[in-house]
Amino acid sequence: MPPPDQASLWCALSGAGSLGHRRLWGAGASVTLGDLTGGSSLGGRLEELRGRSVLVATADQLTAGLALIELDGVARRLVLGPPDLPAEHVAFVVATAAIDAIVSDRAAPDAGTPPVDAFVTCSPTLPARTSERKGGERTEWILLTSGTTGRPKMVVHTLASLAGAITGATTPATTATVWSTFYDIRRYGGLQIFLRALLGDASMVLSSAEESTGDFLIRAAACGVTHISGTPSHWRRALMSPSAHRLAPRYVRLSGEIADQAILDRLRVFYPEARIAHAFASTEAGVAFDVGDGLAGFPAGLLGRQSADLELKVEDSSLRIRSRRTAARYLGPEGDTLADRDGFVDTGDMVERRGDRYYFVGRRGGVVNVGGLKVHPEEVEAVINGHPEVRMSLVRTRKNPITGALVVADVVLTTEPAPGDGRAAALQGEILQRCREALPRYKVPAAINFVPALVVAASGKILRHA
Repeated sequence: MPPPDQASLWCALSGAGSLGHRRLWGAGASVTLGDLTGGSSLGGRLEELRGRSVLVATADQLTAGLALIELDGVARRLVLGPPDLPAEHVAFVVATAAIDAIVSDRAAPDAGTPPVDAFVTCSPTLPARTSERKGGERTEWILLTSGTTGRPKMVVHTLASLAGAITGATTPATTATVWSTFYDIRRYGGLQIFLRALLGDASMVLSSAEESTGDFLIRAAACGVTHISGTPSHWRRALMSPSAHRLAPRYVRLSGEIADQAILDRLRVFYPEARIAHAFASTEAGVAFDVGDGLAGFPAGLLGRQSADLELKVEDSSLRIRSRRTAARYLGPEGDTLADRDGFVDTGDMVERRGDRYYFVGRRGGVVNVGGLKVHPEEVEAVINGHPEVRMSLVRTRKNPITGALVVADVVLTTEPAPGDGRAAALQGEILQRCREALPRYKVPAAINFVPALVVAASGKILRHA
């Protein structure tokens, strides 16, 4: 694989060997990377975007991916606009990133889009290029943070920082590799997989917000996906679909949320031939590590190892990362600090050491207060999810006049009990007993509610209500 400090993504691809057999599949079309050698998704208008700050705001992931390949090294700045970006935030993004061009797969700007100097339509039909493709720009890649309230933060990366954890193909060159992910490639987790495929001599199947989980799995299986990633919530939903049996992956990757032991065990049983791994990364700090030993958490020995590329530490129970994969800065006037004076990024992910291993217990900002005592919802969910008949759960609070709040849990079962069979009450008792055995009394839910489904946000993370 070419080094990630190549002048551009296209330069790296051009040095990666044959492009003709490698394909990008979207929900409605596909192209080979070889097609890009003589064609352009931007309809001959690539030079019009040279040196500009470009918002990539396509509805389809395939057109977004093609635009990123063509524009890296050409545009001064690429802003990856996720499809769920609220309309009221578009003007903020355009102003903050000094956007002067928009790439879209629509024929004209949406109503209310701020005016820019250039609006270019991107298409997977790839008409012939009318000019030579030239690089030269050290393009900034701007990703928007997810999972926060209010306006998103805009994080500045380069191709080198984004590709810093990609060390090469995960399988021998003689074995065809086809990547896929439940993520959108405009998010950090999805972009990592996109770059792994491009820089690792592989093809890729892109998901679509317009298709169901079952339909996506059917399409991924038909394209021969061998490597696939998603959040634990993605995987819990996937394992509920009969279409999950169509896949026969060699590698399954989890990231974006805490991977508890229950989901790791279920994936190992469901895909016995696959290597199951979970990774930790953040949009700001980049990829820190992945764990492939089948256990939740990570070995304590990962901390304190100093290298030129990466160093981890825990301070005030929060995981902190210093790395060449870290973003350069936040974009905008707020002046938010990305790293401390020693170069460490505070991830806000809280960990607890048990024996020779650290376990994630939740987000610092997600802690709830029960009578003055702190509860991480994820810690309680990990216990509940360990019940063999629980598919997934969401722990939240309910107002209480005495303690201020009580812990309650919404639980999705693998099979809903039939009305009147009495099984629901028994299951509630079993789940509560597990919690009493594993948790302090104040963390034990006051109520277990069985629900048919939980809402998963566009980022792939379970949606937590305030």
